[in-house]
Amino acid sequence: MTRDEFDQFCAGLPATTNVIQWGNASVWKVGGKIFAICSGWGAGEGPKFSFKVSDMGFEVLTDMPGIIPAPYLARAKWVQLEDVAAMSDAELQKHIVAAHEIIVGKLTKAKRAELGLC
Repeated sequence: MTRDEFDQFCAGLPATTNVIQWGNASVWKVGGKIFAICSGWGAGEGPKFSFKVSDMGFEVLTDMPGIIPAPYLARAKWVQLEDVAAMSDAELQKHIVAAHEIIVGKLTKAKRAELGLC
């Protein structure tokens, strides 16, 4: 998945917003809370996708080759694909949808209602 494909996919999820921060990272939020990030700052460095996962997902995914605890976010159960070949585009999309759902579940009922996510 390319950064543009990542951005297009995330834009298709309900009530999402995008900001560019931390250099040139594409940061996707729902209700003001981050659910997925695409970074890659080094020369010739490809995209690195980070996303929120469940506790069990964190344990399983970080045991897989090419997937690490996300720098600065691991304590909150985020993972990062160091190698884009670590999972297929379809698998990555499923995890991004799950990350979106996890974050939506953490929003207040009022915020979910405001965003039309009830």
